[in-house]
Formats: sequence, structure tokens, C-alpha cells
Amino acid sequence: MQGAEQMPAHPAPMEGQGAYNRNSRVQAAGLSPALPLLEEAARIVPLGSEREPLLVADYGCSEGRNSLLPVGTAVRLLRERAGSERAISVVHNDLADNDFAALFDLLESDPESYLRDDQNVYALAAGRSFFEHVLPPDSVTLGWSSWSIQWLSRAPAEIPDQVQAAYSRDAAACAAFAQRAAQDWIAFLRARSRELRVGGRLVVLGMASDDDGAFGYRPVVEAIYAALLELVSAGFLTEAEVRRMVIPTYARTRAELLAPFGPSGRFDDLVVENIDIFFGDDRIWIETGEGRDAEAFGARWAAFSRASVFPSLALGLAGGGSDVRRTEFFARMEAAMTQALAAKPEESLIPLAKLTLARV
Repeated sequence: MQGAEQMPAHPAPMEGQGAYNRNSRVQAAGLSPALPLLEEAARIVPLGSEREPLLVADYGCSEGRNSLLPVGTAVRLLRERAGSERAISVVHNDLADNDFAALFDLLESDPESYLRDDQNVYALAAGRSFFEHVLPPDSVTLGWSSWSIQWLSRAPAEIPDQVQAAYSRDAAACAAFAQRAAQDWIAFLRARSRELRVGGRLVVLGMASDDDGAFGYRPVVEAIYAALLELVSAGFLTEAEVRRMVIPTYARTRAELLAPFGPSGRFDDLVVENIDIFFGDDRIWIETGEGRDAEAFGARWAAFSRASVFPSLALGLAGGGSDVRRTEFFARMEAAMTQALAAKPEESLIPLAKLTLARV
């Protein structure tokens, strides 16, 4: 097994050029169960001095499509409480190589943008890993993070028999991913404990494993791995390249999410006010007539995978993310996945976690 120090230092950015915004309906479908937590938080967070702007932080924004509704909701409710004269700053955070151009284009042009009807709200960006400190101490009034905490700071190991550790039978790989996930969750919490104001809240929505340890997405993950093996058979990829291709995500269980808080229920200055593990809808399954439109079902899941995880897989190419075959790799993978999923449409189990963290 290749050593962790040789693996990519952080996940690759999404495909860019608006691809994630166009193909993120899976994530969008999971937002609504967490919105009541955000609404409740927006109604109770302390507003502090009238001379200071309120700060809303959007951790892991990607290209912004899934931020419009929750951030707009937070801005609207804070505006109702604070009045029209109070400035509100929204800081969208993601890795420095994120497609922030697509984000700001969306904020300026989309009719659902929170910038459309409020002249005293300001959109900013912070290009830095949220496993580090992103914003000044004691500055964040209200935070939101959706579909991001499952991404690890780096892939800790190769997975010799899969691309997703949750479906690997390799004990060493599974242990390495679990350890990295535990360390990253602590780093995320510690940074947010520093950034939130006293009384501030952070609402988090992300992939999870249910109480039986089920990760979900099995048909999609199997199609990804089968497509990679098909490209090896075709001579397009080498076995060594496929061994380096991993999806650097980890879906934590309830116990893993709560572990840093221990018996006291407190980690640094954070407490968990709400936590729930639930199942999101497979919108692609539903919107294709429970898979009866098999071609559309396969194509949409393949497009989602291309936008979200193919860039990470491409890091395993001999030339890394800049390999000359990258574009062809994406196209071949998307075609193979479409065909495989269309041949056998199957609903995906989608376990999710929603929780509210408060700084005390």
C-alpha cells in the first residue's frame, strides 16, 4: 500500500465551469430537513453590538447552488430581527482552487440570490480549507455547512479493492480512513469553536452512516469501480493508476460525530444542541419514474459523479490532475457509468446527518 504521505494533500476541486451547480440535485434534495434547524438558529443567535456587521459563514460552498436557499433564509431571518440598517456579511468558504467565479456569477444572476432584494448584504469569499481557521476569532454569528464534512483533508491511503473505503474489505485502508475522519472532525470543530461568537450557532448537514454502519450509494459506487476496471481492460488505465484512485470521503456514524464531545457533551466551547441521522431522497430515482426512464437515470447519476468525484479520481492518473488524458477519462467514465446504471436502475440509500452546534 502506498504511504499516506504520497497521497494527494487534499481532495481535488469539483469539475468547475458550473458543472457542480448543474448536477447537484442529489444534494439539493437533502437540504430541506436541515432548514428548520437553521431557521431556529437564526431566530435565537445573539445579534451583538449594532455597530458590528452580522456575519454568516457558508463552509464548503462549492459553486453556490446549494447555498442559495439556506443562506438566503438565514439572511432574511436575521434581517427581520436586526432591521434594514444593519450590515450583513456572508462569507462563502471553500478550497482556494474552488470555482468562485461560478459562485459569484450565480449570486449576481440567479433570481433566488440573497443579493437581489437586500442592498445591505455583502458577499465575500474565503479560499482556505475549513480544517483550518478560516475567519477571525469570535466573528461568526451564524454558520451553515452542507454536503461538505464528509470530504477528508486528504486521502490517507490507497484502497486496493475499491474507490470508496466504506465498501472495501481491506482492514488497513478502512482503519486509515476512520482515523483520518476522526482527526479531521476534531480539526473542523476546533476551528469553528474559535470562530463562532458566544451564542453563535452552526448548522451542519452531511453524509452519514446509519446505526448499522450502512454508507449508502452502493449502486453508484459499484458502477464507478466497474467503469475503472473496464478502462483497465481497454488499456486506457493501468492497474497502478486505479490503485491510486480513491474518493476521499467518510460518512461518520452518530457515535463518531459525538465522540469528541465525550461524557460532558462539550468540546472546547461547543455543545451539540440537535443531532439526527435520517435518510434523504434519491431524487434521481424519483424524477426518472423510479428508474423506469433508465437512460435518464444512468445519465444523471453519471453526470453527478463526474461533477463531484471524478476530479478526485483523476489525481490518480500518471500525470495527476493535469494529465493529458483527464478530459477523455471523464468522458469515458461518464459513458461507462451511464450504460451500467441504465442496465440495472436501483434506488440508492442516502443516510444523512443534521446537527446544530452552539458556542457556549
